[in-house]
Formats: sequence, structure tokens, C-alpha cells
Amino acid sequence: MSEPQPPAGASSAEAASTVSTAAAGPLAMRGEKIVKRFGAVTALDGVSFTLGEGEILGILGDNGAGKSTLVKILTGFHQQTEGTLHVSGQETLLRSVDHARSLGIECVYQDLALANSLSIYHNMFLNREIVRRGPFRLLDHGQMRERAAQCLDDIGVHVPSVDLPVERLSGGQRQAIAVARAVNSNAKILLLDEPLAAMGAREAGLIIDLVLRLKEKGGLSIIMIMHNYAQTLDIADRIMLMQRGRVTFEQHSAQTSVPELMDIVRREYRAMRATTAH
Repeated sequence: MSEPQPPAGASSAEAASTVSTAAAGPLAMRGEKIVKRFGAVTALDGVSFTLGEGEILGILGDNGAGKSTLVKILTGFHQQTEGTLHVSGQETLLRSVDHARSLGIECVYQDLALANSLSIYHNMFLNREIVRRGPFRLLDHGQMRERAAQCLDDIGVHVPSVDLPVERLSGGQRQAIAVARAVNSNAKILLLDEPLAAMGAREAGLIIDLVLRLKEKGGLSIIMIMHNYAQTLDIADRIMLMQRGRVTFEQHSAQTSVPELMDIVRREYRAMRATTAH
């Protein structure tokens, strides 16, 4: 690619500034120099990023890179120690998960948080049940069934019946239901935490197609936390590589490659070993 390479011995921060790129157009979310400390441990060390409206941003990195900590800040589970977060152009300190959800920020975690013994439609409205008017506040099963089926149809998720228990679905179908539940809650920003983890090619293909359909529909900005470089480059508009709590590389997916990303990781690893040795 045409981007200049960082000089030999450059720090992670210097490397990031050399090859960084920002989202074009209006922003759904922006973070500036976000730091998160847990006692003496610095989990995030000055992370800055942008997420454009309608964009898919893939965040890559190995275990311990800081991806999960960043997700927890973006969903209101943790608050940053330093730095600022902007949502739809407004500086915002996310006070809780409920506060984040009120701003249209939803996350689908690896464990999916589905109740396997309950039906698809019950899971779609879990903790957001529709109740009938009147003194007894009974659940409106008919309306929940209808809305669940409509939502799944709108985003191209096909199941035999919304009455089917979730435990009878494949891994890919469960992931699709969890994503559909987030979309059904009027999400504007959707975070997917390792959505393709431990999936075969067919199951992964189902989720990749779903994510791309959501992008085509518009109105939703997506952050995907990933390990697989090739899959991420196929799906995301831009990628951001995190290492040791820092952003070490950021680029449009079409302008980078798996070999380049691997080279950056190896270079950082060698620099870390050299520092440790001294």
C-alpha cells in the first residue's frame, strides 16, 4: 500500500499516527484518548477512534489487547479513567448499560444472553415484554409473535416458527436471534463481540450475510470485535488493530491486507521482546 511505514523502533503510538485514518462523513461515535486503569494496571492507553454513520468498523487484536475493556466502556459497563466519548456529536459519559441503551447503543456478547428454554419471540422481547392494557397487565403474546416475525423477516433471518425454543436452533441461528433482538430495540450503534467465534464456515456465512444486510438497510453503525483478520477485511469498511491497550494501526479494509496486518503484529511483538530483554 502507499501509506508510509513507521520508522524502525517506533512506538505503538507513533505507528498509529503514521498510518491512521478516520471515518468520512457524519459520526455516530468518537472516542478521544480514552484511558482505563484498574489500580496499577492500564488496560487502555490513549485509545482514539471514529465510527461513521452506517459504517462497519472491525476492531482486531489478540487477547489482552484491550478490546473487551473498550467494549465495556462503549456500553456503559465501565467508565473511562481519562478521555472523552462523543455519541451523535455530543460529549457523553455513559453512566450505565441502561443509559447506553437509551442512546441506542446495544451489544451482543459471545454468551448471547439468550434463555434457551424460551421461544424465539420470548427472547426477542426479553425484559421488554409487551403487555395488554387493563388492570391485569397480561403479556400480549400475539403482538410479540407478530412483531418478532416481522423483525426477523425484515432483516432476512428465516426460522420455521417464532414459537420454536431457542435451544433447538443452531449456533448461527442463535447468534442471528441475539442480533435481531438488539436491532428490534431500535439500536443505532450495534457492538458485536466475537460474533463468528467457534463457528463453521456455513454458520459464519449466515452471520456475515446478516451483518451486510443490516448495513444495506441503513440507519445502523456497527462495531465488530474480531480475531480473524481475513473475515474482518471481508466485512468491515475500516479496521483498527489494538495491541497492549493501544491502537497500533487503522486503515480502510480495501487498502490493507492480512500479510500487512500480520507484519505489524510481528514487528510490535519483536519490539516488546527487545524492550523486555533490556
